Amino acid sequence: MFRAVALFLVFSLAYAKHEIYDGHQIFKVSVKTHDHVLLLKDLEQDFGLDIWSEATLDHPGMIMVSGTRSKMFQDLMADEGIQAELEVENVKALLDLEDKLFGNASSKNFTSSRASALALPLNKVYRYEEIDTYLEELARAYPNVVTLVNAGKSFEGRDMKYLKISTTNFQDTSKPVVYMESLLHAREWITQSATLYAIQKLIIDVTEQDLLQNIDWIIVPIANPDGFEFTHTHQRLWRKNRAVGYMVGDLCVGVDLNRNFDAFWSEASSNIVCSDTFHGRAPFSEPETAIIRNIVDEHKDRLELFLDIHSFGSMILYGYGNGVLPANGLNLHLVAVRMAQEIDAVKMSWNNNYIVGNVALVLYDASGAAMDYAKVSGVPLAYTFELPGHRFGFGTGAGFFVDPDFIEQAGFETWEGIKAGARSALASYRTKHNAK
Repeated sequence: MFRAVALFLVFSLAYAKHEIYDGHQIFKVSVKTHDHVLLLKDLEQDFGLDIWSEATLDHPGMIMVSGTRSKMFQDLMADEGIQAELEVENVKALLDLEDKLFGNASSKNFTSSRASALALPLNKVYRYEEIDTYLEELARAYPNVVTLVNAGKSFEGRDMKYLKISTTNFQDTSKPVVYMESLLHAREWITQSATLYAIQKLIIDVTEQDLLQNIDWIIVPIANPDGFEFTHTHQRLWRKNRAVGYMVGDLCVGVDLNRNFDAFWSEASSNIVCSDTFHGRAPFSEPETAIIRNIVDEHKDRLELFLDIHSFGSMILYGYGNGVLPANGLNLHLVAVRMAQEIDAVKMSWNNNYIVGNVALVLYDASGAAMDYAKVSGVPLAYTFELPGHRFGFGTGAGFFVDPDFIEQAGFETWEGIKAGARSALASYRTKHNAK
């Protein structure tokens, strides 16, 4: 009886926190001209649009609109000749369904490919404290391979921890370093599966020894801990960090961490605090991005592959965000294609094949990105992954929502791509190292 009451209270609280999204709708928006693209950017602030993915001439975008402005938005789209197709009638209902799915998953006996009781079951999204405890347990259980680093504090004072995985304690300079992070954008919960699965395959269930013996790894599971926790406690679809002090009275808070790096900073982002792409007061104004910068700078002599895991869209993107290709653009593309092909070979049939290309050409101009900072710092291979954004049964409008049944699959298929990228990085690093 007590357990039933407890579950009822949990679900009641979960449903209550989603009231802010009651009546919000999601539209698939198709544009025909560049003026349409510019109009949608202008409307982002005027209508309070939450642009989940930008509409381009090549593919539609996904936009969330509040219920009070939905009719006005649809009328304006019709007047401008822009197709706006309703995908989700009420976002709160979808959030309630997500909670229900996670509740059902937690009550089931979960069977997975785990090789050890220490591996986390990939049927849920783990909170900050759970991940923090997990990283500490791994460091204690595997001291010869794992080093836990506390790199500093987030804006709200949470420890920013990451794993260094190495058989030689990062002392063998003949080995390249591969860096990967997830949850730089708080609401992109599915990305956690990629880093947790990689941790499992590199530490607990090692079936491909070359990846562990020949490469040193840095893995940051939660790159935006404050924002991530806020998506659990207040607003599920929050994107930024939780920095305050940018506006009198803190009416709007937070910085888009993936616009805060010192790579073309502020050129294609927003200086409006309330915007989801607000770039902050200066490059690395946020402690979270400063910590990532420090990691890159510390290891850039050996850092061969940088992976920033996002969702959604089934894409592997490379820089630069202004549309200019790096000098090794061809190799960047070829390695990305190799990674995408490995994912496509094992992905679920209902998800699209991965798209590969320059972020500005495939999506939109974007400045201050983590990927671009890694590239301008000298990392040869730097990418943004966009994991699949929908599942069978949810439909294309469910971009950031997570089906527990898909979490382990998302980790598995992404790992197949990461392996291909890591081996390409190893080959190119050895070529350079042997040439010296």
